[in-house]
Amino acid sequence: MIAKLDGEERALALRQLPEWTPVQDPDGIRRLFAFRDFTAAFGFMTQVALLAEKADHHPEWSNVYNRVDILLTTHDAGGLSRRDVELAARIDALL
Repeated sequence: MIAKLDGEERALALRQLPEWTPVQDPDGIRRLFAFRDFTAAFGFMTQVALLAEKADHHPEWSNVYNRVDILLTTHDAGGLSRRDVELAARIDALL
């Protein structure tokens, strides 16, 4: 089973992911992305979907025109886990 990050692990993870914001309900991290248009946003979502499927770890997300809102949390762990941090870093690397 995947473990939820403790306070020190969480703080370190957030320092490594400065564009991601901690959220409380559910316990995780969120990032809002803006693109030039819908096609660019949808293309980004497609790339993220492939990363998520490969990692077998799927985001909670939404898309409105050129904006993509991604929330990462690990429900099995009850909150933020190493899987979320790793996926966030891979998402950031797409940009």
